[in-house]
Amino acid sequence: MPMPSDTDFMRHALSLARQAADRGEVPVGAVLVRGSEVIGEGANRPIHSHDPTAHAEIIALRDAAQRVGDYRLNESTLYVTLEPCIMCASALVHARVSRVVFGAWDPKAGGAGSIADIFAIPALNHRVDVFGGVLAEECGELLSAFFRARR
Repeated sequence: MPMPSDTDFMRHALSLARQAADRGEVPVGAVLVRGSEVIGEGANRPIHSHDPTAHAEIIALRDAAQRVGDYRLNESTLYVTLEPCIMCASALVHARVSRVVFGAWDPKAGGAGSIADIFAIPALNHRVDVFGGVLAEECGELLSAFFRARR
């Protein structure tokens, strides 16, 4: 059986993002993977949880940390449908995530290069490899459609 690709894992994240949209949350989904195993999942839920930190990435980190019994998530890759914000990018560094793959760029709040690049701060104690643009059109259209419907 072939190893799932970045696109396969991003499609999984997109399915989680659609679930968030169905709940009235901004449609962002995240999947944390170690090897080929999904160790954590998350979808935006700050509205329903009354928690401003309940971004998809944070939910996925919490889920994975509970599953593996450690907050250090070394040698893992996070797939997320939207460029992580500054808060989420910082959490990914602290969790020791090795790689972040995201879909759409976030020109208003992106912490992986759009408004700031947390992953490039040399004083931080961990390096994260970042790759953006995987299924960017599909991820971006999901977000655009969600906001169009609310205007």
